Amino acid sequence: MLTNVEGLKQNFPLLNDLCALQPVTWFNPGYTRLQEGYPYVGLSAEQVVDAAARLQRFASWLAIAFPETQASGGIIESPICPLPALQTALDARYGQRLAGQLWLKKDSHLPVSGSIKARGGIYEVLAHAEKLATEAGLLTPADDYACLAQPAFRQFFSQHRIAVGSTGNLGLSIGIISASLGFEVTVHMSADARAWKKQKLRSHGVTVVEYDQDYGVAVAEGRKQAEADERCFFIDDENSHNLFLGYAVAGERLKSQLAAQQIRVDAGHPLFVYLPCGVGGGPGGVAFGLKLAFGDNVHCIFAEPTHSPCMLLGVHTGLHDAISVQDLGIDNVTAADGLAVGRASGFVGRAMERLLSAFYTLSDDEMYALLGLTARHQQLALEPSALAGMAGPWRITAQPEQLAKQGIPTPALAGATHLVWATGGGMVPQDEMATYLAAADAALKE
Repeated sequence: MLTNVEGLKQNFPLLNDLCALQPVTWFNPGYTRLQEGYPYVGLSAEQVVDAAARLQRFASWLAIAFPETQASGGIIESPICPLPALQTALDARYGQRLAGQLWLKKDSHLPVSGSIKARGGIYEVLAHAEKLATEAGLLTPADDYACLAQPAFRQFFSQHRIAVGSTGNLGLSIGIISASLGFEVTVHMSADARAWKKQKLRSHGVTVVEYDQDYGVAVAEGRKQAEADERCFFIDDENSHNLFLGYAVAGERLKSQLAAQQIRVDAGHPLFVYLPCGVGGGPGGVAFGLKLAFGDNVHCIFAEPTHSPCMLLGVHTGLHDAISVQDLGIDNVTAADGLAVGRASGFVGRAMERLLSAFYTLSDDEMYALLGLTARHQQLALEPSALAGMAGPWRITAQPEQLAKQGIPTPALAGATHLVWATGGGMVPQDEMATYLAAADAALKE
């Protein structure tokens, strides 16, 4: 528990606004060019290429295990789509015309588990499965990985266990993919995890352990279980390099998608990407992949709930995982369950702090209002967490002097692409979505 909170507030006055749960926008003064920031990440472009190749090897098995991926040849990927009607509606809501074009990255509708966690979470399980099977002499990289669908492999993997702590979506991805391979899997779920996610996991034969406490406790308990069992592999959302690399593969894939839409990304046509942030692995890994793909022409912005601004807090103070929002008296209670994290990943914060352009926070009511407007104007149903990034284009472009300091002149904004990364929502049950939409209607009437 941090003791000198008042002294910290004197050194970092922004903390007063965080404690008052006021929405804030903070441009990162430590932001630097890729060339200077890259060495601090501790991971390489070659490792991201290796991760992409591993996912390609597993594609033939994925197409068998998850028929919804057959059209993409077993590649788990989401489309991008323009949001012209929503852009007009948000221009009116914020009283500010957005220069450039608003787009959505629909990780909300990724196959298998319907969230961004279908990237890193699934990748780490596949990497672990490959390692086990290769070490046992059952598999080589030259094999057709469709063989993993054979009963002999399920029998082999059933001798091994996987554990993870989650607020919901990571557990969903890891539980589903692990069970499909044959692993015995336990997901430790924090208090804010949605009931339908627990139910879905149990329907796949996953053991779900529920806690009355938040994400940090669920992770700690999952780690403890794994340490007591030599056949149990713990997937560490806070520190895993493999999770990070799985997310980073998204960068080159997005580059191909934008090229297919004839969307230019260069100094005169900057790309702004708005990533909802919880513990940091997903947005951090994606941001690293984006930087590798687009260099200094992409600008990554993290969005967090006012009640859970853990990454902003860690990077802004330089304390990273040595400080939690609870240390400041912030309750970490938010409708954005995937972002309900009180303490950020120290690994991601330190790795990416020089490559992130800005951070901002927004209220639950604003996320609900954005959810309602997205459903109304684009007929897209998303989780509250997935809307955290939607306010970003207007928040960031409202401060052209700050953008200029980061090397983005105002004239370049006319050619900008603003891409909001939708993190989850595609598998939300209808009754749950109806509850979200009712809350959205209430927020829009205020």
